[in-house]
Amino acid sequence: MLTALFYKVGIKCENHSASIIILKDLFKIDNSKISFAKTERVDKQYYVDFEISKQEVENLVKLAEQFNSMLYNFIEKLTTKQADEYREELKKALN
Repeated sequence: MLTALFYKVGIKCENHSASIIILKDLFKIDNSKISFAKTERVDKQYYVDFEISKQEVENLVKLAEQFNSMLYNFIEKLTTKQADEYREELKKALN
């Protein structure tokens, strides 16, 4: 969903950490849930010293669904003018 938001605004970002920062700094959207999910994914993918319960998995799935729903609603309300403004603001920040 984050990629969809960037696509709608005309931003290309292939770095997960940078995408999460852009979400917060440019769009002013709370990125705590996606930051947590990223940390969890890295921990579970690259390390073996963990245990996970069915409840934890269900909570993470619910978290992802809530995040996707919130971003979907944000994208649906985004106007062309706002998309242009976000793109210009990012260009200024990168220069």
